[in-house]
Amino acid sequence: MKGVLGPDGVMRGHGRRGGRAARKRRKKRESSTQSVSLSHQPQYVKLLQFLHRRGFSSTLLQPAVFNDTGRGLQALKTIKPGHLVISLPESCLLTTSTVLDSYIGHYIKKWKPHVSPLVTLCVFLVCERHRGEASDWFPYIDVLPQTYICPAYFSDDVMAVLPACVRRRALEQQEVVREIHSSHQDFFQSLQPILDQPTEDVMSYEALRWAWCSVNTRSVFMSHPSNNFLSGPDNYALAPFLDLLNHRPDVEVKASFNNVTRCYEIRSVSRTLRYQQAFINYGSHDNQRLLLEYGFIAAENPHSVVYVEADHLCDVLKGDRSIDQKMKFLRENCFLHNLTISRDGPSWRLMTTLRLLSLPQSLYHHWKAVLLGQQVSEEREGWSLRTAVTLCQQLLRDTHAALDQISQLLHHCEQPIREQLSVVTSLRQEERCILGGCLQALEGSLKRTEKLLFQEDIGAMS
Repeated sequence: MKGVLGPDGVMRGHGRRGGRAARKRRKKRESSTQSVSLSHQPQYVKLLQFLHRRGFSSTLLQPAVFNDTGRGLQALKTIKPGHLVISLPESCLLTTSTVLDSYIGHYIKKWKPHVSPLVTLCVFLVCERHRGEASDWFPYIDVLPQTYICPAYFSDDVMAVLPACVRRRALEQQEVVREIHSSHQDFFQSLQPILDQPTEDVMSYEALRWAWCSVNTRSVFMSHPSNNFLSGPDNYALAPFLDLLNHRPDVEVKASFNNVTRCYEIRSVSRTLRYQQAFINYGSHDNQRLLLEYGFIAAENPHSVVYVEADHLCDVLKGDRSIDQKMKFLRENCFLHNLTISRDGPSWRLMTTLRLLSLPQSLYHHWKAVLLGQQVSEEREGWSLRTAVTLCQQLLRDTHAALDQISQLLHHCEQPIREQLSVVTSLRQEERCILGGCLQALEGSLKRTEKLLFQEDIGAMS
């Protein structure tokens, strides 16, 4: 849950305002949300006892399971703006300092080359999980998920139905975990004296993948001073109980480590009513990024877009003999990154790219004017809009094909794969809605452009 803080320490979304319809949908969803308290279950009783011994108590929030988001934290009283929601003492945070001061610290400090803070935390989680109830951190580890709906866990079938740009980054994520596991084998072997089973059994790929996902999806951002034992920036902290807070894109909170109180604090900016779920904001992330980094998507996310890859442009324009030359120019000038489509239409960056692609060789000298937002001609603008329509239609066909494929997979898959496919289905369905809205917006723009072009032709004839 590593959120991005603004300069004022506020975690917020910066997307379009949801409007009255979105607020009505949200109110309807909140009124239909059902929850069941988890505070009396043995796991959570032990967690709170563990934290209480370290100086934390919570009378404002309790763990609960909600029918729309799963596990989260429920407000026991109305939380007003500016209220301190959680104040988690430093002694409750699991950081690299925790690890370096533990029985593993000696092995990490003497190892060369130094390991990273991420690997340090992963190794500690694996070892502590292996120790079971003998671990001091067992009450926390016991409430961590046993598995994750993250690309690191995705099967080949699930990877195949992801959008192209998500699939590429998902493959990169899987490779990162594999590389960490393979490149640290000697270090893992050095830990054999503190393990009661062979290192390869304890520090398996599956165990490391679980630990990596635990840190990557649940840590908060907390900058630590550099030390002589670890390599790279150290800004991770695992925060028991606090990490039960779920993300909602329209919520604003202030989140930071208070150097005076020595606590990681969450302070509300907006109101949460009694018995409703309390939320945090992980940052202004679209649903593709939320899926990649956290393993879920957010309903009615105002930041959501569909990404357009260079290959999509080449497919749509494969009849253009100069496409290779044009794509080379765009690539060299960094125009092929962050090309997106929203419900309101193509992004300015995508339309600018399409306008550049619309230029025949005789009009190449107009490229600077295009970058400044000028139209070369109504004819070229019409070409750009029609190409955008074709692009959306092709992406929509790909989306429908993926949804059909998912439907087939759901007939014969096991529960873990079913859960992964469920999240991908939601992402693809959102993609379908975005592309449909974009096509409607483009049709209106195209009609206006064609009308202007028709008027120009009439004028020329007269």
